Amino acid sequence: MTTKNQQIGNKEPSETSKENNELITTLRREVEDLKSQRDKHLATKDQQINDLTKLLNQSQQLQLMTENKLKLLESPKPNSSQAESPADPTPHKPDKKHWWQRW
Repeated sequence: MTTKNQQIGNKEPSETSKENNELITTLRREVEDLKSQRDKHLATKDQQINDLTKLLNQSQQLQLMTENKLKLLESPKPNSSQAESPADPTPHKPDKKHWWQRW
């Protein structure tokens, strides 16, 4: 019986080692596939980040330009009456009429 156990014992390790080697090979392939997928996903995310950064920069530039144009539109423009008499800093007031001049 000892010889049968030894023979079975000898066969089992060789079969087990073959199975282990196959399992190791399969796991290594899966790891490589996962690494490849991860690298592709990271490259995609990097591209998305670059695109969004460009869009954000464009948006900020447009916002700044809009604010500058709005300031120009809101700034006071010289009126025709101010343009006619720039030397007279006081505005023209109508003459006051006293109570006896109203009739």
